[in-house]
Amino acid sequence: MPLNDFPVRTSIAVSDIQQAVAFYEGKLGLVALRVGPSAKIVDGGRVYGSAGGPALNVYQSVTAGQTEATLATWYVDDLDRIVDELTAAGVVFARYDGLDHDSRGITARAGGGRLAWFRDPDGNTFAVEADN
Repeated sequence: MPLNDFPVRTSIAVSDIQQAVAFYEGKLGLVALRVGPSAKIVDGGRVYGSAGGPALNVYQSVTAGQTEATLATWYVDDLDRIVDELTAAGVVFARYDGLDHDSRGITARAGGGRLAWFRDPDGNTFAVEADN
């Protein structure tokens, strides 16, 4: 029974679920498929969908924002449009020392393509990426 036979979702710890809802729903435009408890917090968790299925488990936890690694990447067909739309919604794109970024925060990806990183209010890092 290999794990590649099953769907996978990423889980994102946040310090304040209401602040996270404002970001994930209000700025990223994600739709909550389910709302439920997180540990002892009533309505402290959300399952957000992407591309027709569940993709992110977002839950309130004291472990929020404790990694600088990219936690999830959306693979998009028009990176420029997506970055412009997210910027208009108030998303701020990260810039990293040692990488060349354009004026919007987009950088070349090793091996071709382009990507841009952003963070949620807890500092959890995400990316949008395209092959062109």
